[in-house]
Amino acid sequence: MLNNETKVLALKYRPKTFADLIGQETMVETIANSIKMNQVPNAYLFSGIRGVGKTTMARIVAKALNCKKGIENICQNEMCEHCSAISSSNHIDILEMDAASKTGIDDVRDLIEFSRYGPSTAKFKIFIIDEVHMLSKQAFNGLLKTLEEPPSYLKFIFATTEIKKIPITVVSRCQRFDLSRINSDLLLKFLKKISFLENGKISEDALKLIVKISEGSVRDSLSLLDRALITQKIENNELDLNLAQKIFGYFDKSHLIELIKLIFEGKEDGALMKFREISDLGVDPKVFLNDFLEIIYFMKNLKIFDKNEKNFSLSDSQFNAIKQISDKVDTETLIMFWQFGIKSLEELNIVSNQNLSIEMFLIRLIHLRKMPNLEKLIENIEINDDEKTSTEIEKLTTIKKEAKDEIMQKKEQPKDQIKTVVQEKNEILSNQKISKLSPKKDISKEIVSCFEDLIFLCSKYKEMQLKYDLEKNVRLVKFLSGQIELSFNENLDKDFIKNLSKKLFDWTNTRWIITLSKEKGQPTHQEAKLEKKQSELNALIKTSVYKKTIEIFPDAELILTDNSEEIE
Repeated sequence: MLNNETKVLALKYRPKTFADLIGQETMVETIANSIKMNQVPNAYLFSGIRGVGKTTMARIVAKALNCKKGIENICQNEMCEHCSAISSSNHIDILEMDAASKTGIDDVRDLIEFSRYGPSTAKFKIFIIDEVHMLSKQAFNGLLKTLEEPPSYLKFIFATTEIKKIPITVVSRCQRFDLSRINSDLLLKFLKKISFLENGKISEDALKLIVKISEGSVRDSLSLLDRALITQKIENNELDLNLAQKIFGYFDKSHLIELIKLIFEGKEDGALMKFREISDLGVDPKVFLNDFLEIIYFMKNLKIFDKNEKNFSLSDSQFNAIKQISDKVDTETLIMFWQFGIKSLEELNIVSNQNLSIEMFLIRLIHLRKMPNLEKLIENIEINDDEKTSTEIEKLTTIKKEAKDEIMQKKEQPKDQIKTVVQEKNEILSNQKISKLSPKKDISKEIVSCFEDLIFLCSKYKEMQLKYDLEKNVRLVKFLSGQIELSFNENLDKDFIKNLSKKLFDWTNTRWIITLSKEKGQPTHQEAKLEKKQSELNALIKTSVYKKTIEIFPDAELILTDNSEEIE
């Protein structure tokens, strides 16, 4: 067996008593009080992310229930026979089971059979089942009766990282505790203590980086600290932030801040060169995008709260640099950058060379940053033309004011919702007002006079998803100029109306009112095509050519093929 000198830190400093646990004070107090009052539940259920102490808590609870010294004086150094056996996972009455490897009903049957016999030496017989969500449905059902009415000497302790996968019938029979992520300040203090005990020389900035990467998991932070201590002892120098970033694959945030500054300055070549410099450090594109979004989020908070919130990944100089940039950027731009960042994260799985996707993302941001909003466009419209009469100027001023009022009303309305007919008409009127103010452009309008014209335009402009929905998932109820009424089935894309409305406006330069109806409507475009083919087939069967063919080839059969997926 490994001694304490050769154990990894996560095992060497594993908590032995309630007092050793960090960050779970409320839960510890609740459980300890219930044991003191002799009101122990039939089953405990501990849930939380990896490395916050679920299995450790299960063992401590087992010790608290069986320790010869009682819960007030649980063994820590000089252990009684029960605590010693529980710590080494070989107690005869404490059964630890990994549900990831024993998932079936047969394993649970063995467990239930074993539960019929009282404890041999301890006060309670305890079953600790780790990753309990991995049990099969039949296994959970087999547990229910024993779990609800176990013998007085039997207790269950479950641990899981995915609470939603456990049947509610099981959860309701347990006393549930959700272990939270460890607070950054508390985790940093804990790592400083461990580093001191291990005679390590690690800078505070390097420890803060470990805290950030571990995301509130004590086990993850100790594993990272283990790596850092090994490197530090080999180098025989203090491990600083730069070396820690190389060890853990993280890059200096000052590079990212400089890149964001170049984006807002519109320096396309400089931004791309800076990204390639970051990429040469071996940074994963997903890590880069996540850190980019983190900086955008931090900038947004600065504009709202105007103060330095705790962020262990930023130094004072980096904070000041971000503050200078955020002072020159409006919140709308930051929100737009955030949305494009999230979208680019989804696109990374599509492009084989992910760095190309990141570069295109940066170029888009550079061009989007200077896109004016509608209010500014209206504000900058020149109406004091010498050629205009005072009446015309007064009329344009009124229209400009009404257009601005419409925009303010839209801001207060919920977005991305299906609009009513009244809302659509108001929007059309608003756009007509704005169009009077905008300079005239030569826009080639498409003509949509029937439903078939609409499907043709989808093919022409390669809008395949819209074409597919129009052909197969909707039925035409009414078609008028500027208005379409449709019924639909459950396969219709959730963004169909929004996308169709946008495309119709792009193609015709007119706002269309699209409504959904409960009426059955006409057959779908696809059904109509198949019906037409079927009638043609029936007519062909009646011809003399077909009859002569059947006489020569009695086994021949004329069938209808579905050519609905035509290549345009």
